[in-house]
Amino acid sequence: MPVPKTGALPLGDALIVFYRSNYTKNIGNYQRLPCMTRVNQLQFSSSMSKLSADPQDYIVPLSINGLDGRMMRVPAPNKKTDREILMLYGHHALIERWWGLVQNYCQYGAVTLPDLPGFGGMDSFAKIGQKPTIDNYADYLAAFIKLRYKRKEITIVAISFGFVVATRMLQKYPELAKRVTIMISIVGFMHRDDFLFKPRQRRVFRLGTRLFATRPVAFVIRYAFLTPYVLKTIYAKLPASKRRFIDVDPLEYAEMMEFEVKLWQSNDVRTHWLTTYEFLNLDNCDRRVEVPVWHIAAKYDHYFDNHTVKQHMLVVFSEYHQVLTNTKAHTPSVVADKKGLAVLLPRKVRQVLAKKTT
Repeated sequence: MPVPKTGALPLGDALIVFYRSNYTKNIGNYQRLPCMTRVNQLQFSSSMSKLSADPQDYIVPLSINGLDGRMMRVPAPNKKTDREILMLYGHHALIERWWGLVQNYCQYGAVTLPDLPGFGGMDSFAKIGQKPTIDNYADYLAAFIKLRYKRKEITIVAISFGFVVATRMLQKYPELAKRVTIMISIVGFMHRDDFLFKPRQRRVFRLGTRLFATRPVAFVIRYAFLTPYVLKTIYAKLPASKRRFIDVDPLEYAEMMEFEVKLWQSNDVRTHWLTTYEFLNLDNCDRRVEVPVWHIAAKYDHYFDNHTVKQHMLVVFSEYHQVLTNTKAHTPSVVADKKGLAVLLPRKVRQVLAKKTT
């Protein structure tokens, strides 16, 4: 699987193109350019009898206000299904990583999975002179929804960091919250106190993330430490990494390490550390959202206290439902297939999604 390239895209190859000098201040004035070419009709069909096994068949270029990335669009296999599902990936990101999850969720509606700036190979906010703050990600997401879905109702499925962005977006844009039928959190979180870190650890991490995000240090990290050799020999031995490799056989381990290299090299280093710093100062509990949330929590999550996450979600969302999974870490293996990722679509959530949309 090649690492995605994010060079400038010809206008004719872009699926959605926004133009405005500053989309964070003028979100209502986006315009869509009439330029869709060289995109397989397969990706725009409202339904399909059988899905392709190749995720590349559903990935198209995405260009937003000068930021180039990609988007996956998978139609629902059932013609009678009119649910629109917007899926948002987490921090350690690449669209292909979540192909198995998309395959599970598209049984209940058409799934759209866009890149986020600085992740998955997409250009970072730095390209347009902005910082990767949660508010800027919320503005980006609101703009995407307005153009991609117009006035349609949507279901949001958001993983970890993606849930943070989606929550902030709904808080900033209540008019969009009215169009969200269900919010599904996959190991999402709300507040800095959700982390299991001790106060001293948090202080150290705050200082470390700010240091790692400086341009000189980030440059050294990218080209000296995020090499295949270092990642395969040192990264795999770190405590947090070992959890990902529990009960992994040698062949799967080799495959996982190859994919870990792609993941780390596809994400902008400064964006990674600056958003991590934002996590350590996060407070998404100051505004209500009148949307029901289904929270899929990892029973053995090594990052979050599930009880604290629950309390914070109860403060914000109109309804709260929780399902615990038996995953041995924050998320399943980075190379997990449809079967391996089915744990993130529990029976109770399937029942909710199987209901007709209003």
